[in-house]
Amino acid sequence: MNGNEFGRLFRMTTYGESHGEAMGCTVSGVPAGVELSEEEIQKDLDRRKPGQSMITTSRGEPDKVTINSGIQDGYTTGTPIGMVIQNKDARSGKYEPFITAPRPSHGDYTYSAKFGTRNWGGGGRSSARETVNWVAAGGVAKQVLEQSDYDVQIKAHVCQIGDVEAGPVTFEDMLEHSEENEVRCADPAAAEEMRDVADQHQKEGDSIGGAIYFECRGVPSGLGAPRFDSFPSRLGQAMYSIPAVNDFEYGIGREARTTRGSEYTENWEFDEDGHPTPVGNDHGGIQGGITTGQPIYGEVSWHAPVSIPKTQKTVDWETDEGKEITVTGRHDPVLPPRAVPVVEAMLACTVLDFMLLGGRINPDRLDGQPGEYDTDYHPSSPQNDPEDADTHAKTIDDE
Repeated sequence: MNGNEFGRLFRMTTYGESHGEAMGCTVSGVPAGVELSEEEIQKDLDRRKPGQSMITTSRGEPDKVTINSGIQDGYTTGTPIGMVIQNKDARSGKYEPFITAPRPSHGDYTYSAKFGTRNWGGGGRSSARETVNWVAAGGVAKQVLEQSDYDVQIKAHVCQIGDVEAGPVTFEDMLEHSEENEVRCADPAAAEEMRDVADQHQKEGDSIGGAIYFECRGVPSGLGAPRFDSFPSRLGQAMYSIPAVNDFEYGIGREARTTRGSEYTENWEFDEDGHPTPVGNDHGGIQGGITTGQPIYGEVSWHAPVSIPKTQKTVDWETDEGKEITVTGRHDPVLPPRAVPVVEAMLACTVLDFMLLGGRINPDRLDGQPGEYDTDYHPSSPQNDPEDADTHAKTIDDE
């Protein structure tokens, strides 16, 4: 099975199934010298994990991450970082009726048609549980960006659920208010309405779609390459990889189809540092597929979750029978509230990858000092520690 790796220099390779023993990922391309905190990664995993509220699945997963390679004394060594998240609350029995009778609008049939087999428990590899790996990798990427010479800031919030849309919010509003409610919407009044919409659909045994607005500040100009390696093409790949995403747009997005060229074009002026900068930012921080240095922003849309308890129809290819089924189990009535950290993670991975490709961050070491070996983050020898004499290694002279 291909398609399990994302990125060019900063590369995330993932494994695991929804009801398997564990989820996990290997992150390659992390520069040496990054002070990597497992606790900081855990904070984002806690924002994604199930069981946070009544509008999320009740599956009881702690999503505890363990880093088992790539660090020494708390600092990255430049070698691959391995992370694992154990599955603790898998219940595959409820998925047995769908082994040869695929659930409507899921990946059951298509996976079986492609491979001739599949891990059917909880949807296996097609489950959105796989995004736990992405959030872990994004947590690594965020720490690299935070400790670099660039002030890159990334934030997202739920901007729509059903017909309820958030009002205009600033980047500061998102930073301050998006984590104050279960919906993760930075507009408190809209958040209450969104929660009511989610509750109503859940009571009716149904579900509803929604959208997330994202913004990234501090990204330098000149990242990305024309055509197939353009910034928006790679970012689009990242966002469309998220399960149940139906639409991705940046800048003014779909409004561009009804906008005149005279309205969309942006003049140039000098900024306070004497650098050319566009007047306005309808382009979402990207022109010609390359970043301008202005904020990158856009929206990602999700269709409604298709695991719903309403009666649906399918066919069983083993018995050649048509069947009526009810998808029972523990499922979210709306996806964006738990997808906010996933969007932020994929944005962080994409930005960091371009920063490494563009030489803005040294791919080998964060301090950018090639050849320097006596660093603050290099491990010390116990032989040079008078308080640790019992552990001294023998030298040639001791023999």
